[in-house]
Amino acid sequence: MSPIEGKFEEGFIMTSLEQAMNWARQSSVWPMTFGLACCAIEMMAAGASRFDIDRFGAGAFRATPRQADLMIVAGTVTYKMASRVRRLYEQMPDPKYVIAMGACTVGGGPYFKYGYHVVKGVDLVVPVDVYVPGCPPRPEALLEGLMRIQDKIKSKKITKGSTDLLPVPHHTGYVQEPELINA
Repeated sequence: MSPIEGKFEEGFIMTSLEQAMNWARQSSVWPMTFGLACCAIEMMAAGASRFDIDRFGAGAFRATPRQADLMIVAGTVTYKMASRVRRLYEQMPDPKYVIAMGACTVGGGPYFKYGYHVVKGVDLVVPVDVYVPGCPPRPEALLEGLMRIQDKIKSKKITKGSTDLLPVPHHTGYVQEPELINA
């Protein structure tokens, strides 16, 4: 018999503040849609009644970055859009998470070799937490990616940390380091 057994009423739960906050965050993820191409159709299907993303607590898609904590980048990111993706990411409150959905978002897709205008992966623009591959990925794959984000949120340690400087993509496909930009 443990020393605290029998000391509390029925239905009494003990937990740490960190676990309670992580449980609340993982149960109410507010995604910001950023549908740029055909993958956005599959993202919309994941929110529809057949797949029902609401059962994971992520059904309230937000149109503004200040109300979202998850960015789902679905589709081809061009160099012209890269600065806008980054700006929206920087406007999101902390903690924030990113899902890269689709082959074009993850690594350039079919435009990888000959597309001079396509970013060779959105991870050159914003830090990506979960990659969902496919062309286009099925709605079930996006739901799996959402569950991986929830696992990441659940295991997060609450600490005071500094934000990392993000690399800036260049139209040649190379990445400039943040220290070189500010110099």
